[in-house]
Amino acid sequence: MASLLLHLLPLAAMAAQDAFVGVNIGTAVTDMPDPTQVVALLKAQQIRHVRLYDADPAMLTALAGTGIRVTVSVPNQQLLAIGQSNATAANWVARNILTHVPATNITAISVGSEVLTTIPNAAPVLVSALQYIHAALTAARLDSHIKVSTAHSSSIILDSFPPSQAFFNRTWDPIMIPLLKFLQTTGSYLMLNVYPYYDYMQSHDAIPLDYALFRPLPPNKEAVDSNTLLHYTNVFDAVVDAAYFAMSYLNFTNIPIVVTESGWPSKGDSSDPDATLDNANTYNSNLIKHVLNNTGTPKHPGVAVSTYIYELYNEDARTGEVSEKNWGLFDSNGRPIYVLHLTGSGSMLANDTTNQTFCVAKDGADRKMLQAALDWACGPGKVDCSAMVQGAPCYEPDTVAAHASYAFDAYYYKMAMAEGTCDFKGVATITTTDPSHGKCIFPGSNGSNGTFINGTLLAPSSNSTSSVSALKSPDIVPPQLGSIRGV
Repeated sequence: MASLLLHLLPLAAMAAQDAFVGVNIGTAVTDMPDPTQVVALLKAQQIRHVRLYDADPAMLTALAGTGIRVTVSVPNQQLLAIGQSNATAANWVARNILTHVPATNITAISVGSEVLTTIPNAAPVLVSALQYIHAALTAARLDSHIKVSTAHSSSIILDSFPPSQAFFNRTWDPIMIPLLKFLQTTGSYLMLNVYPYYDYMQSHDAIPLDYALFRPLPPNKEAVDSNTLLHYTNVFDAVVDAAYFAMSYLNFTNIPIVVTESGWPSKGDSSDPDATLDNANTYNSNLIKHVLNNTGTPKHPGVAVSTYIYELYNEDARTGEVSEKNWGLFDSNGRPIYVLHLTGSGSMLANDTTNQTFCVAKDGADRKMLQAALDWACGPGKVDCSAMVQGAPCYEPDTVAAHASYAFDAYYYKMAMAEGTCDFKGVATITTTDPSHGKCIFPGSNGSNGTFINGTLLAPSSNSTSSVSALKSPDIVPPQLGSIRGV
């Protein structure tokens, strides 16, 4: 009995924890924002968990001090070397982990990605690679804080429905059994990439679209596992439970699952007719709400299935079909691809209009302080103030307060709404009331015709340099606004 309880502890621990939603950060982007801009976007969107496909030192440095929980990865091309040499693994940990912790909150390492299905020649050294990385963490006394695993494609699961009959491709038993033993012994979890989009596309209409998108189904449309009589209302839960059953087939019943990738493309060509903005919005919005509700799955109700959305940015530099380039929540300039429907699901991903904020001049603020802050924003702050020159949409009303409000909001969004970027020596304040008027559309407004630059929304750009000088008052020197981050 004691042994049984010990084996059930990992799932019991997961059941006691709240599930989280994180994002993957791919870098196949033509104009990839620099790490500080990426982190500003993460903070503005209140994203507290990220997964990287490498251990980029600049990105890890930018994440230092944020508290954001980071999963780093050993790229597939480094796997063979690490899996064949304990010293190489130790050097990798020293270089990529020890130099960044504890300032950067690294909590997991994914050793390779979809190794069994993408680079099967490296499969024989996969478990060794995990063991060597873990040994190096143990030597540094970090093994209790940083978990080691490897991300799998869900295609390693055969006969995934009904879930109770699912099993791993037995070709991989010599790898999977010692791998699962490693995860069990170290208290780690199975990393699984779950893509209902591909399951739906490959089913040739056998899977209803609503079932793939988490849309409500009438009871007679729910999928029922005839062996367990468990009811499934979505593909995601069915695939996760199939993995649980596949592990139990190999006598492992205590290893939690974390979904390392899941999402839906927002654009495709004629071969991907269901890669649409509406479907991507529906899937990711419903996925986030489903995970954060802590409902678990039919097999393990209440057991957290934390999930990383694929992905933060559209990766326009990826090869392949149009849909391969359009999985992101944001474009490379930080513009939301669509506004997620997350009412009542917490504060993560503030591109939801229910959490929309603006930065404006504070009522009653000193006029000279406002003018100085306006001068700074349009000068050193590098805000495009051309919308406020005479004859432009935001020239009227021609007051310092009105012009300052526009400039403040432009800077606020330029800095991705990061904490401290709406202060301006105390003359600015955050509001949820859209200050747009007439043809003057503020940067934070959904109706904006502006352009996002480096993760932020700015007014339409102009080649004219007269806008800044026209707004400056020569007798006021712009202050050093030390309270504004990035200054």
